Amino acid sequence: MSIITKMIVNADAEIRYLTPGELEQINLFIKNSDRRLKLVKALTESRSYIVKQAANQLFQSRPYLVSTGGNAYGKEKTATCLRDMDYYLRLVSYSIAAGDGAPIQELGIVGVSQMYKSLGTPIDSVAESVRAMKKIATSILSGEDASEVGTYFDYLIAALQ
Repeated sequence: MSIITKMIVNADAEIRYLTPGELEQINLFIKNSDRRLKLVKALTESRSYIVKQAANQLFQSRPYLVSTGGNAYGKEKTATCLRDMDYYLRLVSYSIAAGDGAPIQELGIVGVSQMYKSLGTPIDSVAESVRAMKKIATSILSGEDASEVGTYFDYLIAALQ
């Protein structure tokens, strides 16, 4: 949910008009929309690179994952791991577009711990893969852009732990 939607829902629940402060927040959100969309585009265009490089880092630091019996052993399990990493990168891009962590929370985190536990997937490895994607994604950006993108990755990492 974007900050605009949240403000409207809150104002409506309180049976009031938007306040001058809320209108200013909406104005700032709109002014920054081009920048957020530029960041989403950069992540989308680099998604294969980000996921592959992050997976390489993850598997080098945790070789047991791709060893016999590991959670990412074999082509099918490795592909599943890469798919999950791509999913989390996509959630980060949704949150950047929305200017809010709600897509990460609402689409990606609810029930994830229970799912991974039931599958025997080490959640710390999932968090490590997101940290690796953050490192790679922020390395292709600069300054404020890298910082903003990093914030959403940090939100996701904290939610996974």
